[in-house]
Amino acid sequence: MIRFIDRNLVALPTWAEQPLLAGIAAAIGIAVALAVHWFVFRLLRRVARSSSTDSDDIVVKRLARPTRYAFVALGIVLAAREMPVLEAVWSRFSGFVMPLLTGWIAVAVLRAFVEAMILRNDISVEDNHNARRRRTRLAIFSRIGTFLIVFLTVAGMLASIPGVREIGVTLMASAGLAALAVGAAAQPALKALIAGFQMALTEPIAIDDVVIIDGEWGRIEDIRTTYVIVRVWDDRRLVVPSNRFLEDTFQNWTKTSSELLGTVMIYLDHGADIAPIRAEYTRQITAHRLWDKRAQVLQVTDCDNEAIEVRLLMSAKDGPALFDLRCEIRESMLDWIRREKPEALVRRRTLPVAPVELAAGPSVAEAMAGEGKGAVSP
Repeated sequence: MIRFIDRNLVALPTWAEQPLLAGIAAAIGIAVALAVHWFVFRLLRRVARSSSTDSDDIVVKRLARPTRYAFVALGIVLAAREMPVLEAVWSRFSGFVMPLLTGWIAVAVLRAFVEAMILRNDISVEDNHNARRRRTRLAIFSRIGTFLIVFLTVAGMLASIPGVREIGVTLMASAGLAALAVGAAAQPALKALIAGFQMALTEPIAIDDVVIIDGEWGRIEDIRTTYVIVRVWDDRRLVVPSNRFLEDTFQNWTKTSSELLGTVMIYLDHGADIAPIRAEYTRQITAHRLWDKRAQVLQVTDCDNEAIEVRLLMSAKDGPALFDLRCEIRESMLDWIRREKPEALVRRRTLPVAPVELAAGPSVAEAMAGEGKGAVSP
């Protein structure tokens, strides 16, 4: 093909002949590469659609774009073998392009793997503890792996520049001072990166965990390399540094399971009959849709001079269900006591007494005068 084009470009000047040949050869190589890429990925998409899982569809979708540019680079490389001018031009840019394409494909493969694993770990089911743990690890390691790939890609691109490569060799010769300077400057970033590794290994939290931090109740929405996003009950987002979950105390309501115990406190009169109230609570809790049948107890837990404290213990499958269960049981029990046992409601008792009459006493001046006369009398 190149020889055919060369024979038909006899009318061009010498200075324009070689660049035009190089451009035509590059265009032919790119066209052939795009055609091959289209054919290969059309075949892969058909194979992926015929399978029963969505994982291979995700892999094909993620790899389609970076591999298209990789095929284009391959077409230029093959064309450059036939054209010395094109090879000379390509050699100036290959040091940038090849590490970039390699890193891009590596990131695409990593993200495709993570998305495929996320599909296999559904957290919408009721018992989702193991799935949430796996998703948390995938999220953390995905971001750490992406950071390392990008770092190595940029390093490979900069290493292709002769001046930058010489500077790197000089810095490596003085590695002692450079390590101290870089370590001091990058201490926060390194600390956050190490905290991300610790989060993945020790698992103090997981995606969709219910936590209480800084007095706020919420769920773990996302775990990044340096911070964690907590979605609180009113849809606000708390952005919490990762090391807070490693260095400070917080509450995790779903560390081992999502099942929780909760209480409702009711304050009644000292003369209240507890037996029918206990029977009514048992009837209501056993018929409630949110009770998970693990625990239900009514106990008198305290007493003072004004009322007795009755604690209603109950259980539910997770935090939101427990909150709704407590509110509904509190409302229904108070309504039943008001209608059926009004004498059990707290009353403030007062003891009426007869008025006390006080006689008028002497004034202060009179009292002092009387004390003075008594002191000087014989």
